[in-house]
Amino acid sequence: MKYNIRGQHILVTDALRDYVEKKLSRLEKYFEEPSVSETNVTLSVTKGRHAIEVTIPLTSVMLRAEEKSEDMYASTDLVVDKLERQIRKHKTKINSKFRKESGIRAMFKDEGAAVRVMDEVDDYELVRTKRFLLKPMDVEEAILQMNMVGHSFYMFANSDTKEVNVVYRRSDGRYGLLEAD
Repeated sequence: MKYNIRGQHILVTDALRDYVEKKLSRLEKYFEEPSVSETNVTLSVTKGRHAIEVTIPLTSVMLRAEEKSEDMYASTDLVVDKLERQIRKHKTKINSKFRKESGIRAMFKDEGAAVRVMDEVDDYELVRTKRFLLKPMDVEEAILQMNMVGHSFYMFANSDTKEVNVVYRRSDGRYGLLEAD
């Protein structure tokens, strides 16, 4: 697997690069060679927090994980663990859906160890449906309404575009807007 490691507000030393590559190489056992071309890794430091973001593009699945901690090495360990859980989760879903050797399942190597299906499969149970009237408003008013109700997102009818949009609070404390194409 080829690694594209870059730093934002941090110098990527040889020791750090070697550590990241060594840890990410743990994931190679899950992939067939042609399915993974390049893994993108971004290391950054913001306000004393060390963050690592890893993106692994596969044929029909995009694996992505991000972790932040006080130490870049700890962040790397955490992000590799998160990616490994994602891979096992996807593999379990694929194996339960496709019983024959074709399609998306061919991207992952078959490990000799048994996978504990009961722990890895999430049940997507819908527990509540909510209906409400979308009041036309601008983005600033939607952010104000979201903050007033104490939610991390708010769906509204955008008075400027006449479309349904969603505003949300990002992990950095700023706001984002989702628009449909």
